[in-house]
Amino acid sequence: MKQDFILGKLAEIMAWPAGIDREEFGWLRLMSRMKYDGYQDFLAGARFVESLADWLQQFAREERAVAYDFVRESLVYVSAAEMNHLVELFYPETVVWRLQAAVATLCSIPKWQVWASKESRNLFDRIRRQTLFVELSDGARIDVFRRANAGLISNEQAVTSPRLNREKWDDLLKDLRRDLQDPEARFAFVFLMDDFVGSGTTLLRKKGDGKWGGKLVRFWEDVEDHLATHFQADWSLCVHHYIATARAVRAIQERNQEIQTERGAGKWFSNVQFSFGTVLPGDLPLTPATDTPFMELAKKYYDPSIETEHTRVAGTGAMLGFGECALPLVLEHNTPNNSVALLWADTVGKDGRHAMRPLFRRRQRHT
Repeated sequence: MKQDFILGKLAEIMAWPAGIDREEFGWLRLMSRMKYDGYQDFLAGARFVESLADWLQQFAREERAVAYDFVRESLVYVSAAEMNHLVELFYPETVVWRLQAAVATLCSIPKWQVWASKESRNLFDRIRRQTLFVELSDGARIDVFRRANAGLISNEQAVTSPRLNREKWDDLLKDLRRDLQDPEARFAFVFLMDDFVGSGTTLLRKKGDGKWGGKLVRFWEDVEDHLATHFQADWSLCVHHYIATARAVRAIQERNQEIQTERGAGKWFSNVQFSFGTVLPGDLPLTPATDTPFMELAKKYYDPSIETEHTRVAGTGAMLGFGECALPLVLEHNTPNNSVALLWADTVGKDGRHAMRPLFRRRQRHT
């Protein structure tokens, strides 16, 4: 459908008087073109304005202004260009300075002197080749990372699966030793990469039975048997997320310290560091005190049928998103399940519950 027709229908849905509708049309056209139309999971043939009109219609007439104001004032949308920018910044702002610090330590020089001599520059190049980049999910955009660093990072250093078997580890080591022409070479750094962390639970968590779970635990299980043969004794693990909540940053650090203390030497990564392309403000999550009208809508239209074994890992319902993160956040390639359910849930409304139609349809992914 033409956007002008949909905007006219939207004006009817919202009961906008003349003047107000023109102002809102200008904002909607701008935001649709600059950001929202780029969302990857709209239904075929639909774009933001169509999705917004359909989403608003599910609310009672007196509730629609609350829902629209939430989109207008509170929604945070990360576009493809913004996410790719964070991917492109990862190497110069995170990788380089960590490798530079390692070279400075080995050469007993200040970090700023690393580029001053051929010896230290060559050592930097060697350590860079001794580095692996592993994506924790398809959101890591390792293809974008690889293109942005062509000539610096080889294809053999970019790993597109977080679960590696012995054959793959052996192939990676063989490629490393061939490139360096050193039969004794081993890996010095591993960077695990992902797009977003909201609660930290998917990365690292202690389960109800006292056991540890999450992507970081699975990586430890995969790499543990190869530490003596494939890695230097002083190797470092670096876990990087392009976007993180302030809550996740705290939780990850605390849980890593807990598991390190609990397991002891040799049973967990001895040198693990965490980094983030950007950390969302601590006051971003919605609260009953600051967002009362919208929170009431979220409660009224919530359908518990969206809860699954994956959402229950956090020990909470899904109305405010996974782990009750209550985020008003959308990423252009998917909506995090940490965001409020009213943004992404899609249900038919059984057992007397309201049906939920999404503004940004979410694609489920679990790794």
